[in-house]
Amino acid sequence: MLHIAREFFQLSESERLKMYSDDPSKTTRLSTSFNVRTEKLSNWRDFLRLHCYPLQDHVQEWPNNPPLFREQVGEYCTNVRGLVLRLLEAISESLGLEKNCIVKALGRQGQHMALNYYPPCPQPELTYGLPGHTDANLITVLLQDELPGLQVLRNGKWVAVNPIPNTFIVNIGDMMQVISNNRYKSVLHRAVINCNSERISIPTFYCPSPDAVIGPAKELVNYDHPAMYRNFTYAEYYEKFWNKGLATECCLDLFKPI
Repeated sequence: MLHIAREFFQLSESERLKMYSDDPSKTTRLSTSFNVRTEKLSNWRDFLRLHCYPLQDHVQEWPNNPPLFREQVGEYCTNVRGLVLRLLEAISESLGLEKNCIVKALGRQGQHMALNYYPPCPQPELTYGLPGHTDANLITVLLQDELPGLQVLRNGKWVAVNPIPNTFIVNIGDMMQVISNNRYKSVLHRAVINCNSERISIPTFYCPSPDAVIGPAKELVNYDHPAMYRNFTYAEYYEKFWNKGLATECCLDLFKPI
């Protein structure tokens, strides 16, 4: 997967730009930074965004260059989805819920991924690959190459999460924080860059469907643990997240009970 991602970003600019769009509604697109329509300062990143569930609905939109791109990325997406579903069963049971409780809350479910390319930067101290943010989705499975760049905020300090070969990083996202009624917390993280080498990371985002109604699981709400969030649709949440841009302040504060 890392090899095919690197092959894509090594294509000629004219070939890569066939996939370019700044329209966030497109389910397959190449773009840069985070939201180029609204940002005043750009991040040092290019990315190829792919929707990948249901796979048959999206794979024909994907690049066909490199030649094995659709086949290899499709296989990867299918296997990562299997891993995510096993993780969600385990997380549900860790909360004392039925093992299919979280998956049932997602509606039809959604899965998308980003092939992130961080080129060498001559002045890395002046920018980020991505600034500090939490993920809007439910859970993220991250594959990263051998170069460090991911950092998480722990006890008020940024801590490097250095790559370990043949492993994934699993991030809890905002929707898991809501469903668990704050038992699990969304992880604040960022990507830093360097002046010598390019870096590739590939997060897979597992999401509710846009019309899924998200709120604390009823089994986790009681007198001692009141609901920390009101119910809302994932589409409502994601619109605010996208328009706000990546920011340290979490959008979840907008969805607390009145």
